[in-house]
Parts: sequence; C-alpha cells; structure tokens
Amino acid sequence: MSPRSSITRRLLRRVGPVAAALGLVLAAPVVQSAAAAPTVTLYASPSGAGSTCSASSPCSLSGAQSAVRTRLAAHRSADVSVLLADGVYRLSKTWSLGPEDSGTPGHPVVWKSAPGAHPVISGASRVTGWTQLGSSGVWSAPVPSTSNSRQLYIDGREAPIAQAAPASLGFRGSWTGSSTGYTISGDQAAMAWFGSLTASQVAGVEFDYPGGNGPWTESRCRVASFSAAAGTLTMSQPCWTDVTARASFAQGSGGLPSMPTNRMPALIENAQTLLGSGQWFLDGAGGTLYYKPSADQQMSALDVELPHLESLVQGAGTLTTPVHDITFSGLQFSFATWNAPSTNSGFADVQSNLRMTGANNQGMCTFSTPAGSCPWGSLTQPLANVAFSASKNITLTGNRFAELGGAGLSVMYGATDTLIQGNEFTDIASTAILLGCTYDPLPTDPSEAAGITQNCAPNATAAGGATKDRPGRSRGHDRDLRHRADARKAADRSKPAADPAAIGTNEILTGTTVADNIIHHIGTDYSSASGITLLFSQHTTITRNNLYDLPYTGITAGVVQGHVDQATTPQNSTNINSSNTISNNILHDYLSVRSDGGAIYVEGHQAQYVYQADGTTIDPVQTLAEGLQVTGNIAYDGPTTNFTYYDDAGSEWVNWQGNVAFGAGGSAQGGCSPTGHLWITGNYVSAGIQSYPCAQPVDTHASGNTTIPATPKPTDIPTALLSAAGTGSGSFTPVLSVAPSLFYVSPAANATQVLVAGEGFNSATPVYIGTTKVDNVTLLSSGFMLVPVPAGTTAGQISVTPQIPGSIRLNDDDSRIAYSGFASAGGRSYGDYLKDVHYATDNGSTASLTFTGTKVTVYGEQYTDQGDIGISIDGGPQQVVSTLPSDGVRHANAAVYTSGLLSSGTHTIVVTKLSGQYSTLDGFMV
Repeated sequence: MSPRSSITRRLLRRVGPVAAALGLVLAAPVVQSAAAAPTVTLYASPSGAGSTCSASSPCSLSGAQSAVRTRLAAHRSADVSVLLADGVYRLSKTWSLGPEDSGTPGHPVVWKSAPGAHPVISGASRVTGWTQLGSSGVWSAPVPSTSNSRQLYIDGREAPIAQAAPASLGFRGSWTGSSTGYTISGDQAAMAWFGSLTASQVAGVEFDYPGGNGPWTESRCRVASFSAAAGTLTMSQPCWTDVTARASFAQGSGGLPSMPTNRMPALIENAQTLLGSGQWFLDGAGGTLYYKPSADQQMSALDVELPHLESLVQGAGTLTTPVHDITFSGLQFSFATWNAPSTNSGFADVQSNLRMTGANNQGMCTFSTPAGSCPWGSLTQPLANVAFSASKNITLTGNRFAELGGAGLSVMYGATDTLIQGNEFTDIASTAILLGCTYDPLPTDPSEAAGITQNCAPNATAAGGATKDRPGRSRGHDRDLRHRADARKAADRSKPAADPAAIGTNEILTGTTVADNIIHHIGTDYSSASGITLLFSQHTTITRNNLYDLPYTGITAGVVQGHVDQATTPQNSTNINSSNTISNNILHDYLSVRSDGGAIYVEGHQAQYVYQADGTTIDPVQTLAEGLQVTGNIAYDGPTTNFTYYDDAGSEWVNWQGNVAFGAGGSAQGGCSPTGHLWITGNYVSAGIQSYPCAQPVDTHASGNTTIPATPKPTDIPTALLSAAGTGSGSFTPVLSVAPSLFYVSPAANATQVLVAGEGFNSATPVYIGTTKVDNVTLLSSGFMLVPVPAGTTAGQISVTPQIPGSIRLNDDDSRIAYSGFASAGGRSYGDYLKDVHYATDNGSTASLTFTGTKVTVYGEQYTDQGDIGISIDGGPQQVVSTLPSDGVRHANAAVYTSGLLSSGTHTIVVTKLSGQYSTLDGFMV
C-alpha cells in the first residue's frame, strides 16, 4: 500500500462519524460497530440551566457535561452528542475534559453546533457602563480589580494597546545601555515622560524590539523602575539579560544573537498617557478600562470583550488513562489572553515564538563535548488557549479558532491519533497550531523524564509546579517566582489526575493529522510566529492546508534543537522524530513582517537511523523512508525569502520531492549548516536549489528539477500538482471557507489563458475581466484556477468582483501620477494591489493625479506605523484622513479616502503625508 493510500484510509476511519454528523459524504463507507449502542442527543444553550438538557429545556455547557458523564456511566458505548445552540458561552473557568468525558472507539462523544448555529466558546466578559472623560475622546468603564489581559477585542477584532514610537513622544534616543537597563539623562523628553508616571505605572511600561535578537525575532521586556536622580531605567529581569546577554555555546551550527544594550525600542506600550485613536489601556488594580474610539466608532455601539481566561479548553488525561474519543465540530473558540509575557520574564524571543524565561543559557544549558545537562533547545513555548495532552482519538473539525491571545491549539505529551481537519485559524496572537513539547526530544532517555513531567505533562501541580509555559528545571536555570505563582493559579483551575506512568515511548506525540485547515493572519502580537510549529513527533501528517498572510515562516519542523549539529558533528543532539509528512499544502504571502525564514523550515534530525545487516552502516533507502517527506507543496510570493524550502542547522534525512516554488526570493531550497542526507527531486522552482552558504552538508541528491519563471504561466506547472494541493483536494469536503480573493495572476500579454492563484475558490466563484463575467473557468483547487482571456486583457483587469461600471483602477506606478518625496517598493507580500506601493517618510511629501471623472478613491495601507494624510481636490481646503487601523492590524489595498460626487470634467487630487513614520499610496480608482 502506498503511503498516500494509507493516509487516506486512516482519515476515512477517523472522519467518518464526524462527517455523518455534519451531513458530509465521504468517498468510502464507514464501518460501524456491530454492537448496538443507544443514541443520546443532549442540548445546551448560553442561557441553559438544570439537568434536563432537552431541546425545549437546554442545559448550560457545564450542565451538559455532567449529563454526558451520567449517560456514559449508564452505558459506556452510547453514542452521545451535545448540540450547542447559537450564542456566546462565557466560561468562568477552563472547560476541562478528562477520561470521564470520553467516548469509546467508534462511539465518540460529539460536541457540535446545532443546525444553523454558530456557538462561541468565550473566555471574556463584555464590558459595559462606559462614560466619557471630559472632551479628551477617551472613555472608561469599570472592570473587576482582578482583571489582567494583554488583549482587548472590539467588535470581534483585537485592538492595539496604548502605544507610541519614541520619536513621536519627542524622545531624542540618546540612551546608553548597560547590563541593568538604560541611562536616559541626556534625553530630557524621556526624562520628563517617565518622571510623570508613578512607580507602578513605570513598571507596566513595555518596550518592543522587532528584530532585536535577529531579523526573525521580536522581543519584549518590561521596565522595572525609573530613577530621576540617576537618570536611569532599570529593566525587568531575567528578560533584559535574556535579550542582551545570551550565553555562547560550543560547536554551534546556528547562533542565538544578543541584542545590543543601547538599542532603542521601536514602540513604547502600556501607559495610559499613550492612548491614541483605537487604543486601550487597562488599570487592573484600579478596576478601570480605558478606550479611545476612532473617528468612525460610536462607543455605545461597540462590543468590547475583555478576556479573563488564558486556558479556554483543556483536554487531558494521564499516560495510563488518556482522555479519548471526543469530537468537536462547528464551534468557535475565542477571546482568551496569555499573560506570561507581562511578567519579569517578558518575551525574550529566540525563534518561532519559543523564548527564554530563566537563565540566559536556557536551551543551551552547558553544552560542550560531551553534551550538557538538559535537552538542547529546551526553550519555553507559548501557552495554547486550547490544549490536548495525554489523549487518544481527539477530533476537531469545522471549528474556528479566532481572536486568541496565545497559540490557537496545542497537542503534546502522549497524544495519539489526533485529527485536526477543516478548521479555520485566524486573528491569533501567536502560532496557530503547536505540536509537541520542547523538553521531550528523547523521552526514551530516563534522565529526561523529570523535565518532561515537569514541563510537558498536563498536571502542573502534581508534577511539581511547572507548566508548559515555564522554563524547565535544567541545572543552572533561574526561576521567575511571579511566573511560577501565576502558573500554579492557572493549573488549579483545571487539574487532571496525577500521572503515575513512567515516561517512555508512551509520551511520544504520535499519529497527528493536520489536514484541510485554513491558517491566516496569525502572529498578530508575536510576529516570529510560524503558522504550524512541529517540534518532536512520529507519524505526523500535515497535508492540504492553506497558509497565508503570515508574519514569519509557514510551517516549521524542528526549532533550534539542531543548532549544534552539522556534517562534522551530526550526533550532538538527537531526537525521536520519524515518519513525518508535510504534503500538498499551499503557502503564500509569508514573511510579511520578519525575515530569515521560509515557506517550510526544517532543523535537526528527522529520522531514526535504520542500519544494514552489518549493524553499523546506515541504510539510506530505509532511513529516508522514515525521514521527513516534504512533497507536493505549492509556495509562492515570498519575495524576501532567502530559502523557500529551508534546510537549516543540523537538518538531515529530508525528502524534498515534487514541490513548487515561484516568486521564491533568493533560493528555492538550501540553508545554513544542514547535516545532510537531503534529496531534492522533481521540483518546479523559480530560484536556485542547493544553496548552502555556511558549512556544507555531508551529502545531497538532486535530480529531475525544473526551472520555471518567477511569474509562471499555466503551462509552466503541471496542473496535477496544482489540483492536488490545498483544502478540499482530497476526499474531505470542507464546511468552512473564506471569501474568495486573488493573490496572483500570471502575465496576460499574448495569452489565451492565465493562471490565477488565491483563496476561497470553489465551483461557484465568479471571475471578472473588468465588468464582464468570464465563462469556462477551470477550477483546479481551492487556491488555483485557469481563466480564459481575450486579446488585450491585462492582469490588473482580472478579479473576483466586478469593477464599478465606468471606473478605472490606476496602480501606484501609473505614469499619470506625479510624486514628490515618494519612493517605490515592489514585490510586497501584504496583499497590495499588484504587490507594490509608493511610500514616503518625510512629512510634506505629495502624490498628485489629474483625472477626468466624477469621483475618485485613494488606495493605500492602514497600519500602526502610519499617520494622517491630507487630501485636497482642485486646490480646495485640505481634508485630514487617518490611515491608522482601528483594529491594530495591517490592511493592504485599502480605500483610505473616497470623494463625494464631483462635477463632470477634469480634476486634480493631491495627497500629502502629514504624520506617522510612513505614508503609502497604492493607486487610485477614478
């Protein structure tokens, strides 16, 4: 049986009961248990009460959970389903599921949305009782004095916390750094600003350092105190040391750079005096929330959600008694926070949202020859707002993970046969999906058992007070006492039973399938986030997912753990990775914020060695078969990518086969100091392969690869590859989708057909050339179409929405636009029209257009580093327009201004940069 056939059959076995519940049709029948089992349907609603749980008298969520346990106790193999009515289920504590909530093989307990309903599992409270503070434009509302959150959601979108760039506060930036913080006595504006704050207010201020520890990072540290007499800012520890004074290590194949102590923060955050339009500030101790609505917001009409939970859902058993056979479908998990970065540990970023929280050698330990005293790369990983561990046969399909303050979903510690299929992950502060634990590269090594129990096990209290969001007890590691107390409080909210099992192969994350999911707009707060982070596991399959609008890497397999391995020292750090697959995914518009990443990024060992009969010679065929299979993936529009398919430090036993990369940046494949044993065959790439600028790998094997243009035509890529990638390309029919949008159109000059790439495509998606709907469009997949075009068509005329009759869209590079002080930037991956903009940094820079028409729209970006622009038509008075986003996120190709109806004839519009770090122009619609 082929591996693909095996995967398909396994998916059919797992998805069958869920598909039936959702009314889906699969390609093969599902075999049911021969034994008859009673069918029980329970009902829940946000206003439910009691224990009847009927359609006419529904229960609360907790009441339904109690009823499920009662039914299971009466008949263990009952088919129990809970239908959740529409509305918001506001949790007062973590929704915790254990072995007593479990179904049986073939008879899972199913928690799903009622027909037509969209239930939301929320960890927030709605804030009301707003009053305006004089004429300041700031409003306040009472909240519990225990409130603590790094996120606030306005009308379902995260709002930016109070923040400002140092220059906008008049800071000169003449700060000098030290091992404890900054001396700012030479910056009188900074001295005055910090001097106006109380000690507790100073201790709440946070500094943001994009790129501080390498261009792939974004570290954050809190200020501890300010001394007006000495003119010094003391920074919180251990964060400051972990950011500025990282320990070095021996035999490194990749570095963990320190940030210079005199580096200025890019943003200063979390002080009430910083409040700007669309920003908020929480005075938890004072029991008050502040918000300054933007010009287009009416406070009385806003839905303001303040999270009070960090953990929304925790499914956890023990290695001997796992939580098992539970399905979640059609639910939305939203409005949770993650407060650890607000402690003294801060966010000392290392890579992919893994960070140091203890000693400055965390993750390095005392590495030398021989190896040191803890697992290499044992960094602290983000808290996931929905988490499963010590589990078996957990299925999540057709759900939305949105508006979350940590990672969206994590699966680790003895989880087996988890199916994550057909979900949407969006508007998430950290990574979307986190698989595995940094402390368990070798669970079969008895010396690692204590660290695994302490850092990866679900029961923090029973395991000695640690949580997955804490440093481990590696020798030489410091502790953040405040973080420890917070972790214990979190653990007390949801305590699985203590785990009596010995750690071994039973702890390995096994048989996880991540398929047909849509992952976009994640890493909103922590921009080093990858879409999917895979740590240590076996038989993991990541297939047919769509990942886009990503600040950093799309999918990462192995993070930092390989940084002491290369061709000359291949065995310094080892792990249990084996038989994992990353296949048929569509990845595009990644690395939109950070750099030095790729579409798919690999580090460290990816196979268990298989030896020939002599017991000492590695069998390359059998070992590669157990290695990482990276096949059939389509990656495009990563113009700043150094390697689209990235073999970084210590990576080995990787099969790069049949992948596509166009608009691929520097190289389509390669990396720095891989160990080797890399096969690169049958790929279609627009940039070079086998680029290894650091230490060379021990061996590579490249053959049958095809060079294609950076802007490929339909004939440049086999349609079979395009048709097999992305959500819904297999037998599973997704129930979730996103609105159709275009991200790539192949050159239309002298063409009769163009290749169109984007998101949300299906058989009903219309395609227009200008205002004319196109017939005979060929749908290849959710991400690709072939569109016939008549002679004279330009790529800019093709869209999935008709242009306004009589309108003309002018790109920012149109020769009719006159610029003063603007420069051009092309190859952008933010979603700008035709992927370019003009931008200005100096106030007073102008862009003007003389046109004939009756209305004009100005397009640009809205982002936090922008400000006001001035609009003047025909020499009239200048209208001031803000290009700051109300939700704190970037909006590309945005209509920032539309005129009223103008008289028929010729007009001139002038756009002037007034404030902000940048001003962008993406063209006009006339």
